[in-house]
Amino acid sequence: MLCFLRGMAFVPFLLVTWSSAAFIISYVVAVLSGHVNPFLPYISDTGTTPPESGIFGFMINFSAFLGAATMYTRYKIVEKQNETCYFSTPVFNLVSLALGLVGCIGMGIVANFQELAVPVVHDGGALLAFVCGVVYTLLQSIISYKSCPQWNSLTTCHVRMAISAVSCAAVVPMIACASLISITKLEWNPKEKDYIYHVVSAICEWTVAFGFIFYFLTFIQDFQSVTLRISTEINDDF
Repeated sequence: MLCFLRGMAFVPFLLVTWSSAAFIISYVVAVLSGHVNPFLPYISDTGTTPPESGIFGFMINFSAFLGAATMYTRYKIVEKQNETCYFSTPVFNLVSLALGLVGCIGMGIVANFQELAVPVVHDGGALLAFVCGVVYTLLQSIISYKSCPQWNSLTTCHVRMAISAVSCAAVVPMIACASLISITKLEWNPKEKDYIYHVVSAICEWTVAFGFIFYFLTFIQDFQSVTLRISTEINDDF
């Protein structure tokens, strides 16, 4: 049986595949339409101009929903594991969930407020998504180590922490270089003074974005042992 068909594993699997498709399809459409330079555009650049803006907005909105669903399920898994064999304060898990959900809200803002139309709102949403997302992965990596070896293998813990470390290392220069760029635009000339800042920031942005994707990929095994039950009760007293 395919691993992503067991239990709730389809949730992080769908998040990973859908989000990857969102980035790739938007990029391909934007490049083929001649709206962005093929070499290192910002992720948001590939979702600014129609028709790719519609594709980007729709797919990132659904990615935000899938992200929230994945994070909440992960929260419930850790909560149950902690009840079975105590390894961490529940507040730690709750803070991680809260930050993750704020990051998903940031994704929704990025999807619905285009880069050139409302740059302040768009950039604020991107900042929320990336910073909260990176902190979320870091906290979840720490939780993984605390629950090892009872609930996680040491290899899984190392992989998660490595991805978190790379994302943390990339998000700082991403923000720093982006803040040094004096103008928001889609087309860049290598001779422009801010071009190097754009290149460094774009590399880091793509690194963090796919860091999130690979991180959620590590959740698939944990979700295989989880089942979802919906209970319906009808009260006859009206």
